[in-house]
Amino acid sequence: MLPLAILAGGLATRMRPLTEKIPKSLLDVAGDPFIFHQLRLLRSQDIHDVVLCVGYLGEMITERVGGGEAFGLRVRYSYDGPRLLGTAGALRQALPLLGRAFFVLYGDSYLACDYKAVQMAFERSGKPALMTVYHNQGQYDSSNVVFQQGSITCYDKKNAWPGMSYIDYGLGILQSRVLEELPTGEPADLADVYTKLVQEGMLAGYEASERFYEIGSPAGLAELAAIL
Repeated sequence: MLPLAILAGGLATRMRPLTEKIPKSLLDVAGDPFIFHQLRLLRSQDIHDVVLCVGYLGEMITERVGGGEAFGLRVRYSYDGPRLLGTAGALRQALPLLGRAFFVLYGDSYLACDYKAVQMAFERSGKPALMTVYHNQGQYDSSNVVFQQGSITCYDKKNAWPGMSYIDYGLGILQSRVLEELPTGEPADLADVYTKLVQEGMLAGYEASERFYEIGSPAGLAELAAIL
């Protein structure tokens, strides 16, 4: 299985005051820090190599997770540095640890899909990137993807377009070359990278059937805690 990068460097402003003194990844969910649940899930999916992209209060995550031995994983760290780099900027910074291609997972997402099937779909596609999508129909959050006959034809997190009934599920795969053109150490947004890939016809899609859970909002955290 490919290595996996977790984007865990944001400020988590929607979760304040809970995140004023700890990063979102360490919020308690059903008795454990959220990152513990994420890492156990990844190990159950046969993921072995994880890179945590951290920024705000990242040293607290390093202290709790360490090298990942307790989870049966190898965990390494890529730090934003003096300023937050955003989702794509953090991945650009982490490329030396990630190799030719890698999964990317949002740091507030709990996704119990079939990661091996996602990787197989990426390899079959012949494209440099893949986004997993879920047929959300506006149910759990605002839909932001047009997905037709196995292809992503539109992705826009800011504007609603006709036919948008899918949502970015929170798990993707990227070839490193997709990010190599970005300047190292400069902020950049993964959503902009995905948008450009869609426009170039270079973003494959995979539909996940299992719904997503997230801790990006108090309601989402409470729902996941009840499930776990």
